[in-house]
Amino acid sequence: MTLFYLCNRMKKILSILMLSSLMLGKSVLAQSTDQLHETAKAFMRQGDFSNAVLVLNRALRQMPENTAFAKDLALSYYYQKDNLKALEIIKPVLESKDVDDQCFQIAGNIYKQLDQIKECEKVYRKGLKKFPASGPLYSELGEIIFVDSKLDAIKNWEKGIETDPSYNKNYYNAARYYFFSADRVWAIIYGEMYANMDPTGIKTPEIKQLILDSYKKLFTEPDIKRTDKDKTGFVKDYLEVINKQSSVTAAGINAEILSMIRTRFVIDWFSGKNKPAFKLFSYHQQLLKEGIFEAYNQWLFGATENLSAYENWVRTHPDEYKSFLALQKSRMFKVPADQYYH
Repeated sequence: MTLFYLCNRMKKILSILMLSSLMLGKSVLAQSTDQLHETAKAFMRQGDFSNAVLVLNRALRQMPENTAFAKDLALSYYYQKDNLKALEIIKPVLESKDVDDQCFQIAGNIYKQLDQIKECEKVYRKGLKKFPASGPLYSELGEIIFVDSKLDAIKNWEKGIETDPSYNKNYYNAARYYFFSADRVWAIIYGEMYANMDPTGIKTPEIKQLILDSYKKLFTEPDIKRTDKDKTGFVKDYLEVINKQSSVTAAGINAEILSMIRTRFVIDWFSGKNKPAFKLFSYHQQLLKEGIFEAYNQWLFGATENLSAYENWVRTHPDEYKSFLALQKSRMFKVPADQYYH
Protein backbone atom coordinates (compact mmCIF):
# COMPACT_ATOMS: atom_id res chain seq x y z
CA MET A 1 0.00 0.00 0.00
CA THR A 2 1.58 3.23 -1.13
CA LEU A 3 2.03 6.33 1.01
CA PHE A 4 -0.07 8.32 -1.51
CA TYR A 5 -2.98 5.90 -1.11
CA LEU A 6 -2.76 6.05 2.71
CA CYS A 7 -2.78 9.87 2.70
CA ASN A 8 -5.85 10.00 0.44
CA ARG A 9 -7.66 7.47 2.61
CA MET A 10 -6.87 9.44 5.79
CA LYS A 11 -8.19 12.63 4.14
CA LYS A 12 -11.46 10.90 3.29
CA ILE A 13 -11.81 9.55 6.83
CA LEU A 14 -11.14 13.00 8.31
CA SER A 15 -13.68 14.58 5.94
CA ILE A 16 -16.32 12.06 6.96
CA LEU A 17 -15.57 12.64 10.66
CA MET A 18 -15.76 16.42 10.25
CA LEU A 19 -19.07 16.18 8.36
CA SER A 20 -20.51 13.84 10.99
CA SER A 21 -19.37 16.16 13.75
CA LEU A 22 -20.96 19.15 12.00
CA MET A 23 -24.26 17.30 11.52
CA LEU A 24 -24.21 16.13 15.14
CA GLY A 25 -23.55 19.69 16.29
CA LYS A 26 -26.52 20.99 14.33
CA SER A 27 -28.70 18.20 15.73
CA VAL A 28 -27.65 18.98 19.30
CA LEU A 29 -28.25 22.71 18.70
CA ALA A 30 -31.72 22.06 17.27
CA GLN A 31 -32.56 19.77 20.16
CA SER A 32 -31.30 22.34 22.63
CA THR A 33 -33.35 25.22 21.20
CA ASP A 34 -36.45 23.01 20.92
CA GLN A 35 -36.09 22.14 24.59
CA LEU A 36 -35.62 25.82 25.44
CA HIS A 37 -38.78 26.70 23.55
CA GLU A 38 -40.79 24.03 25.37
CA THR A 39 -39.47 25.31 28.69
CA ALA A 40 -40.41 28.87 27.75
CA LYS A 41 -43.93 27.85 26.70
CA ALA A 42 -44.36 26.06 30.03
CA PHE A 43 -43.41 29.29 31.82
CA MET A 44 -45.88 31.23 29.65
CA ARG A 45 -48.70 28.82 30.50
CA GLN A 46 -47.92 29.37 34.18
CA GLY A 47 -47.97 33.15 33.72
CA ASP A 48 -44.26 33.35 34.59
CA PHE A 49 -43.32 35.70 31.76
CA SER A 50 -40.07 36.91 33.34
CA ASN A 51 -38.59 33.42 33.13
CA ALA A 52 -40.09 32.94 29.69
CA VAL A 53 -38.25 36.07 28.52
CA LEU A 54 -34.95 34.77 29.92
CA VAL A 55 -35.27 31.41 28.18
CA LEU A 56 -36.56 32.80 24.87
CA ASN A 57 -33.77 35.37 24.65
CA ARG A 58 -31.28 32.55 25.01
CA ALA A 59 -33.02 30.49 22.32
CA LEU A 60 -33.21 33.48 19.98
CA ARG A 61 -29.46 34.16 20.37
CA GLN A 62 -28.82 30.63 19.13
CA MET A 63 -31.36 30.85 16.28
CA PRO A 64 -31.97 34.57 15.56
CA GLU A 65 -34.09 33.86 12.45
CA ASN A 66 -36.61 31.68 14.29
CA THR A 67 -40.03 33.33 13.97
CA ALA A 68 -41.69 31.12 16.62
CA PHE A 69 -39.17 32.21 19.26
CA ALA A 70 -39.59 35.88 18.34
CA LYS A 71 -43.41 35.66 18.48
CA ASP A 72 -43.41 34.13 21.94
CA LEU A 73 -40.78 36.57 23.17
CA ALA A 74 -42.81 39.54 21.90
CA LEU A 75 -45.91 38.07 23.55
CA SER A 76 -44.07 37.60 26.84
CA TYR A 77 -42.93 41.23 26.84
CA TYR A 78 -46.49 42.26 25.88
CA TYR A 79 -47.99 40.42 28.85
CA GLN A 80 -45.40 42.07 31.08
CA LYS A 81 -46.63 45.47 29.74
CA ASP A 82 -43.17 46.09 28.27
CA ASN A 83 -44.73 47.14 24.97
CA LEU A 84 -41.75 49.02 23.52
CA LYS A 85 -39.53 45.97 23.92
CA ALA A 86 -42.28 43.76 22.49
CA LEU A 87 -42.56 46.06 19.48
CA GLU A 88 -38.79 46.01 19.00
CA ILE A 89 -38.89 42.21 18.78
CA ILE A 90 -41.95 41.79 16.53
CA LYS A 91 -41.41 44.58 13.96
CA PRO A 92 -38.52 42.86 12.10
CA VAL A 93 -40.54 39.63 12.03
CA LEU A 94 -43.26 41.35 9.98
CA GLU A 95 -40.77 41.66 7.10
CA SER A 96 -39.41 38.11 7.35
CA LYS A 97 -40.22 35.32 4.91
CA ASP A 98 -41.64 33.17 7.71
CA VAL A 99 -44.16 35.75 8.96
CA ASP A 100 -47.70 34.51 9.62
CA ASP A 101 -50.99 36.23 10.44
CA GLN A 102 -50.42 35.79 14.17
CA CYS A 103 -47.34 38.02 13.94
CA PHE A 104 -49.50 40.85 12.58
CA GLN A 105 -52.11 40.18 15.25
CA ILE A 106 -49.47 40.42 18.00
CA ALA A 107 -48.03 43.63 16.54
CA GLY A 108 -51.49 45.18 16.26
CA ASN A 109 -52.31 44.29 19.85
CA ILE A 110 -49.08 45.90 21.01
CA TYR A 111 -49.94 49.12 19.16
CA LYS A 112 -53.43 48.96 20.66
CA GLN A 113 -52.02 48.69 24.17
CA LEU A 114 -49.76 51.65 23.38
CA ASP A 115 -52.92 53.52 22.28
CA GLN A 116 -51.46 53.99 18.80
CA ILE A 117 -54.74 53.17 17.07
CA LYS A 118 -53.79 54.33 13.57
CA GLU A 119 -50.65 52.19 13.59
CA CYS A 120 -52.68 49.31 14.94
CA GLU A 121 -55.16 49.59 12.07
CA LYS A 122 -52.33 49.82 9.52
CA VAL A 123 -50.76 46.61 10.81
CA TYR A 124 -54.04 44.68 10.65
CA ARG A 125 -54.71 45.90 7.11
CA LYS A 126 -51.17 45.06 6.05
CA GLY A 127 -51.60 41.59 7.51
CA LEU A 128 -54.88 41.07 5.65
CA LYS A 129 -53.23 41.97 2.35
CA LYS A 130 -50.80 39.14 2.96
CA PHE A 131 -53.30 36.78 4.63
CA PRO A 132 -56.75 37.57 3.20
CA ALA A 133 -58.37 34.54 4.85
CA SER A 134 -57.29 35.32 8.42
CA GLY A 135 -60.27 35.22 10.78
CA PRO A 136 -58.31 36.69 13.71
CA LEU A 137 -57.17 39.73 11.68
CA TYR A 138 -60.72 40.45 10.45
CA SER A 139 -61.93 40.21 14.03
CA GLU A 140 -59.25 42.54 15.38
CA LEU A 141 -59.68 45.08 12.57
CA GLY A 142 -63.46 45.13 13.07
CA GLU A 143 -63.03 45.83 16.77
CA ILE A 144 -60.56 48.65 16.21
CA ILE A 145 -62.68 50.48 13.62
CA PHE A 146 -66.06 49.83 15.29
CA VAL A 147 -66.17 53.19 17.06
CA ASP A 148 -65.64 55.12 13.82
CA SER A 149 -67.58 52.88 11.43
CA LYS A 150 -69.93 50.19 12.68
CA LEU A 151 -70.82 49.25 9.09
CA ASP A 152 -67.17 48.66 8.14
CA ALA A 153 -66.72 46.68 11.35
CA ILE A 154 -69.52 44.21 10.57
CA LYS A 155 -68.24 43.86 7.00
CA ASN A 156 -64.92 42.69 8.42
CA TRP A 157 -66.54 40.28 10.88
CA GLU A 158 -68.72 38.86 8.10
CA LYS A 159 -65.65 38.47 5.87
CA GLY A 160 -63.90 36.65 8.68
CA ILE A 161 -66.85 34.27 9.06
CA GLU A 162 -66.89 33.65 5.32
CA THR A 163 -63.16 33.05 4.84
CA ASP A 164 -62.26 31.45 8.19
CA PRO A 165 -65.53 29.85 9.41
CA SER A 166 -64.01 27.94 12.33
CA TYR A 167 -62.61 31.04 14.07
CA ASN A 168 -65.15 31.83 16.77
CA LYS A 169 -64.60 35.48 17.72
CA ASN A 170 -66.11 36.88 14.52
CA TYR A 171 -69.37 35.09 15.40
CA TYR A 172 -69.32 36.69 18.85
CA ASN A 173 -68.78 40.18 17.48
CA ALA A 174 -71.34 39.73 14.69
CA ALA A 175 -73.99 38.32 17.04
CA ARG A 176 -73.69 41.33 19.34
CA TYR A 177 -73.76 43.74 16.39
CA TYR A 178 -76.94 42.18 14.98
CA PHE A 179 -78.62 42.02 18.38
CA PHE A 180 -78.20 45.74 18.93
CA SER A 181 -79.20 46.52 15.34
CA ALA A 182 -82.45 44.53 15.77
CA ASP A 183 -81.54 41.73 13.35
CA ARG A 184 -82.88 38.82 15.38
CA VAL A 185 -82.19 36.06 12.86
CA TRP A 186 -78.44 36.52 12.61
CA ALA A 187 -78.11 37.38 16.30
CA ILE A 188 -79.65 33.97 17.09
CA ILE A 189 -77.70 31.99 14.49
CA TYR A 190 -74.28 33.54 15.01
CA GLY A 191 -74.77 33.59 18.78
CA GLU A 192 -75.56 29.88 18.89
CA MET A 193 -72.65 29.02 16.62
CA TYR A 194 -70.31 30.92 18.93
CA ALA A 195 -71.72 29.13 21.99
CA ASN A 196 -70.99 25.77 20.36
CA MET A 197 -67.48 26.77 19.32
CA ASP A 198 -66.59 28.00 22.81
CA PRO A 199 -69.00 26.17 25.16
CA THR A 200 -66.99 26.85 28.33
CA GLY A 201 -65.76 30.35 27.42
CA ILE A 202 -66.20 33.32 29.74
CA LYS A 203 -68.28 35.14 27.11
CA THR A 204 -70.65 32.23 26.48
CA PRO A 205 -73.12 33.05 29.33
CA GLU A 206 -73.48 36.54 27.85
CA ILE A 207 -74.19 35.06 24.42
CA LYS A 208 -76.72 32.58 25.82
CA GLN A 209 -78.63 35.52 27.30
CA LEU A 210 -78.40 37.32 23.96
CA ILE A 211 -79.88 34.31 22.11
CA LEU A 212 -82.74 33.99 24.61
CA ASP A 213 -83.55 37.71 24.36
CA SER A 214 -83.35 37.53 20.56
CA TYR A 215 -85.93 34.74 20.45
CA LYS A 216 -88.25 36.74 22.70
CA LYS A 217 -87.91 39.80 20.48
CA LEU A 218 -88.24 37.75 17.31
CA PHE A 219 -91.65 36.46 18.33
CA THR A 220 -92.92 39.79 19.68
CA GLU A 221 -92.25 41.72 16.46
CA PRO A 222 -95.50 42.71 14.65
CA ASP A 223 -94.14 40.95 11.56
CA ILE A 224 -91.08 38.80 12.16
CA LYS A 225 -90.30 38.81 8.45
CA ARG A 226 -89.05 42.36 8.97
CA THR A 227 -86.24 41.14 11.20
CA ASP A 228 -83.81 40.80 8.32
CA LYS A 229 -83.58 43.64 5.84
CA ASP A 230 -81.64 41.95 3.07
CA LYS A 231 -83.95 38.88 2.98
CA THR A 232 -81.48 36.38 1.56
CA GLY A 233 -82.89 33.04 0.45
CA PHE A 234 -81.53 31.41 3.59
CA VAL A 235 -83.25 33.97 5.83
CA LYS A 236 -86.54 33.62 3.95
CA ASP A 237 -86.40 29.86 4.48
CA TYR A 238 -85.57 30.32 8.16
CA LEU A 239 -88.40 32.79 8.75
CA GLU A 240 -90.88 30.69 6.83
CA VAL A 241 -90.19 27.68 9.05
CA ILE A 242 -89.86 29.49 12.39
CA ASN A 243 -92.99 31.56 11.79
CA LYS A 244 -95.08 28.37 11.90
CA GLN A 245 -94.31 28.15 15.63
CA SER A 246 -95.39 31.66 16.63
CA SER A 247 -98.66 30.42 18.18
CA VAL A 248 -96.71 28.24 20.63
CA THR A 249 -95.32 31.38 22.29
CA ALA A 250 -98.74 32.73 23.34
CA ALA A 251 -98.06 31.86 26.99
CA GLY A 252 -94.49 33.20 26.90
CA ILE A 253 -91.05 31.81 26.16
CA ASN A 254 -88.95 29.60 28.39
CA ALA A 255 -86.45 26.78 27.91
CA GLU A 256 -89.15 24.12 27.47
CA ILE A 257 -91.12 26.20 24.93
CA LEU A 258 -87.93 26.93 22.99
CA SER A 259 -87.05 23.23 22.98
CA MET A 260 -90.49 22.48 21.52
CA ILE A 261 -90.22 25.27 18.90
CA ARG A 262 -86.74 24.26 17.85
CA THR A 263 -87.62 20.56 17.66
CA ARG A 264 -90.44 21.34 15.26
CA PHE A 265 -88.13 23.67 13.36
CA VAL A 266 -85.57 20.89 12.79
CA ILE A 267 -88.24 18.46 11.62
CA ASP A 268 -89.71 21.03 9.22
CA TRP A 269 -86.31 22.17 7.93
CA PHE A 270 -85.28 18.68 6.87
CA SER A 271 -88.65 17.73 5.36
CA GLY A 272 -90.35 19.02 2.24
CA LYS A 273 -88.35 21.09 -0.23
CA ASN A 274 -84.58 20.97 -0.07
CA LYS A 275 -83.05 23.53 2.25
CA PRO A 276 -79.39 24.62 2.11
CA ALA A 277 -76.97 22.48 4.11
CA PHE A 278 -76.09 24.17 7.38
CA LYS A 279 -73.84 22.79 10.11
CA LEU A 280 -75.84 24.19 13.03
CA PHE A 281 -79.13 22.67 11.90
CA SER A 282 -77.45 19.37 11.01
CA TYR A 283 -76.08 19.30 14.55
CA HIS A 284 -79.60 19.89 15.89
CA GLN A 285 -80.86 16.99 13.78
CA GLN A 286 -78.10 14.71 15.11
CA LEU A 287 -78.95 15.62 18.72
CA LEU A 288 -82.63 15.00 18.05
CA LYS A 289 -81.92 11.55 16.58
CA GLU A 290 -79.77 10.67 19.60
CA GLY A 291 -82.50 11.77 22.01
CA ILE A 292 -80.49 14.54 23.65
CA PHE A 293 -81.78 17.65 21.87
CA GLU A 294 -83.84 18.68 24.90
CA ALA A 295 -80.71 18.38 27.06
CA TYR A 296 -78.87 20.61 24.60
CA ASN A 297 -81.65 23.22 24.76
CA GLN A 298 -81.53 23.11 28.56
CA TRP A 299 -77.77 23.68 28.39
CA LEU A 300 -78.29 26.60 26.02
CA PHE A 301 -81.26 28.31 27.70
CA GLY A 302 -82.04 26.66 31.04
CA ALA A 303 -79.66 28.31 33.50
CA THR A 304 -80.14 31.69 31.80
CA GLU A 305 -83.94 31.56 31.78
CA ASN A 306 -84.63 29.96 35.18
CA LEU A 307 -81.75 28.51 37.21
CA SER A 308 -83.85 26.53 39.71
CA ALA A 309 -85.98 24.97 36.93
CA TYR A 310 -82.80 24.10 35.03
CA GLU A 311 -81.20 22.46 38.07
CA ASN A 312 -84.39 20.47 38.66
CA TRP A 313 -84.43 19.32 35.03
CA VAL A 314 -80.80 18.14 35.26
CA ARG A 315 -81.57 16.23 38.48
CA THR A 316 -84.52 14.47 36.89
CA HIS A 317 -82.79 13.73 33.56
CA PRO A 318 -79.22 12.80 34.63
CA ASP A 319 -78.51 10.22 31.93
CA GLU A 320 -79.78 12.39 29.11
CA TYR A 321 -77.75 15.36 30.30
CA LYS A 322 -74.57 13.33 30.82
CA SER A 323 -74.91 11.89 27.32
CA PHE A 324 -75.17 15.36 25.84
CA LEU A 325 -72.15 16.65 27.78
CA ALA A 326 -70.11 13.60 26.77
CA LEU A 327 -70.93 14.23 23.11
CA GLN A 328 -70.12 17.91 23.43
CA LYS A 329 -66.72 17.20 24.98
CA SER A 330 -65.85 14.53 22.42
CA ARG A 331 -65.84 16.79 19.36
CA MET A 332 -65.27 20.32 18.16
CA PHE A 333 -67.98 22.30 16.40
CA LYS A 334 -66.42 23.15 13.02
CA VAL A 335 -68.23 24.90 10.18
CA PRO A 336 -67.58 23.83 6.57
CA ALA A 337 -66.19 26.50 4.25
CA ASP A 338 -69.08 26.33 1.77
CA GLN A 339 -71.93 27.18 4.16
CA TYR A 340 -71.87 30.96 4.24
CA TYR A 341 -75.32 32.40 3.51
CA HIS A 342 -75.23 36.04 4.60
